[in-house]
Amino acid sequence: MAPDATRTKEPLKGLIFNIQKFSLNDGPGIRTVVFFKGCPLRCKWCSNPESQLGKPEPMFDSSKNKMITCGKFMTVDEVMDEVMKDKAFYDASGGGVTFSGGEVLFQAKFAIELAKRLKAEGVHLACETTGYVKSSVFMEFMKYMDFMYYDCKQWDPMLHKKGTGKTNEIILKNLDLALKYQTPENHKKLCIRIPVIPGFNYTDNDAENFGKLFVKMGVKHVELLPFHQFGLKKYEELHRDYALKNVAQLTSDDLLDYQKILAKYGVQADINGWD
Repeated sequence: MAPDATRTKEPLKGLIFNIQKFSLNDGPGIRTVVFFKGCPLRCKWCSNPESQLGKPEPMFDSSKNKMITCGKFMTVDEVMDEVMKDKAFYDASGGGVTFSGGEVLFQAKFAIELAKRLKAEGVHLACETTGYVKSSVFMEFMKYMDFMYYDCKQWDPMLHKKGTGKTNEIILKNLDLALKYQTPENHKKLCIRIPVIPGFNYTDNDAENFGKLFVKMGVKHVELLPFHQFGLKKYEELHRDYALKNVAQLTSDDLLDYQKILAKYGVQADINGWD
């Protein structure tokens, strides 16, 4: 039987769990952050545990005192309609749209299609990524990004796997590609971030080995993110165990020695503290 010629193609959809307006901390200017649901990693300290599963899931919303479904399938047109409402604010402030998650590249096909549409409208694009994706996909996606936050969580593959469920070879390979993609004209395109987590990467030895790694890769600047407990309530709302529940938060002062060790290797480390 011949296929039905009148059947229309199903539109591409992405699984989104939040679209946050008027954000000032996810790139330059006033931004809208699109949160993609699904992540290949399982970081024990994840502050957005509702972002991990690549499917809608029930979650108790304490602010509304009721159960909700976390995650909604949306077409590119539907996301565009929402984020373009604030185009005037992006233009006036030098802002734009940031892709976050979860891991945006867990839904790479949808993310790239959305990025193409936004760039066609002249929107500045940023992303927050783990870099855990096939390198050919990463390079295609990076072409559309004006700014990229890139997490570098561990220097050692096996320690990385112990804390996140995956080794870090593909992450470091893609970080190297991102560094080489930079030119003198776009050298501010990339911000490498280390979430500093007790029991995972918080020792002086970790700082020393990060320094050695960054010297080899040519990294001159990173951001240190002190461990916090902002996601604690979400684990309760999802009825999930949280491995770091009783671990004390770190302050900016706790990372001063870490900062000094990296400086020995010529790496300037800014501390992006929550305190």
